Amino acid sequence: MTDSWSKIEVEIIVADYFDMLIKELNRIPYNKAEHRRQILPFLQTRSEGSIEFKHQNISAILINLGRPYINGYLPRYNYQNLLEDEVIDYLIHHSEVESYFQQFVEKDVIKPQTRLDFDRIIVSPPEIISVSEPKVLCQHKPIKINYIEKEQSNKALGSYGEELVIKYEKWNLIKLGKDNLADKIEWVSKEVGDGAGFDILSKNLNGTDKYIEVKTTRLGKETPFFFSSNELQFSINKASYYHLYRLFNAENDIKLFQKNGALNTICKFIPTMYKGYF
Repeated sequence: MTDSWSKIEVEIIVADYFDMLIKELNRIPYNKAEHRRQILPFLQTRSEGSIEFKHQNISAILINLGRPYINGYLPRYNYQNLLEDEVIDYLIHHSEVESYFQQFVEKDVIKPQTRLDFDRIIVSPPEIISVSEPKVLCQHKPIKINYIEKEQSNKALGSYGEELVIKYEKWNLIKLGKDNLADKIEWVSKEVGDGAGFDILSKNLNGTDKYIEVKTTRLGKETPFFFSSNELQFSINKASYYHLYRLFNAENDIKLFQKNGALNTICKFIPTMYKGYF
């Protein structure tokens, strides 16, 4: 069995990950395999596979901390405490990284130049796994900003995702010979506002209402999303007709998965805010 990673090994792997992440956030080309080969001589008996697994651990830590992560390094949450400590230390001592995160959540949406192929956009949803919240260490400066949540609040990104879903719904209904239903689709969040509990009113093939909540991210398939108590309650009340449409990789081969049912049954959710009364 391979020994646990040492502090110096963890420092090397974390620095390498952030080097790649900063390049990705700034749209600078890089090669993951080349990065693995470059640090391999400094990691004693580690294999390229174990390096990649550690990179996936770092993705999971960044997600728990509300930070963007590298697309392609799918999060693996069974990481050692030392690795989490080192990632937090890196963020504290490299405050310039925060500016890249801020630019990431605020930047304009770059839409694809070619027409999307709706036949290929749908993928299966990710599996539900147990996710632990990051620990808060007294010696560390608090991690205050959740950039994943801030990205979801980017109105241009949200509107882009909702507009794409409307096009997809119309395309799908027309393809199935339901042109009359396609004409009845309503963009509720735009025409009425965000308080309805869903974004788009579409139609099922039998003509019944189909309530769609759209969540869009530039990040990967496993990126968590955020929803309000109003959205949760509406999804419970309309569970049979409620659909979550999750768009991901919004600027890089955009994909979409769907889940039907109340939000508290189709995903694992964690309360993130409370309101106190006197």
